[in-house]
Amino acid sequence: MTRSFEPDATDRAILRLIQKDAALSLADIAKEVGLTPTPCWKRIRKMEQEGVITGRVVLLDPEKVGLGVSVFVAIETGDHSAPWIEAFATTVAKMPEIVECWRLGGDVDYLLRVVVPDMQAFDSFYRRLTAQVPSLRKVTSRFAMERVKSTTALPI
Repeated sequence: MTRSFEPDATDRAILRLIQKDAALSLADIAKEVGLTPTPCWKRIRKMEQEGVITGRVVLLDPEKVGLGVSVFVAIETGDHSAPWIEAFATTVAKMPEIVECWRLGGDVDYLLRVVVPDMQAFDSFYRRLTAQVPSLRKVTSRFAMERVKSTTALPI
């Protein structure tokens, strides 16, 4: 894959800072990387335009917002046709409990990360998922006991 934008050391320093705290002021970012605000803003804007920066979000503590149960759901399907894949993606997009969905190589076709308040909510989610998605060969759920590490920051 060809990249059209190659971040330099200053761009990487900016990215490391805003990955840790997207609420930093432009003045603080510029000062930290040794620039004035205008050139710093231009670099950030270019990285947004190039798709390097895809968004800015606030991260929530799932426990404190009542979503303390995390479940990893492995899916094996018997249908790999384009219409099935499109229908599956549409169904997944409509289910807010699914916070991540990965298509995998190997014995499992998809891995979902699901967040729910409790087991009853997961059971309801599971029933909706299996009712709405045809041709599921196997659905295996693994319940997280402890979050050992969780970060959205890439190691740049």
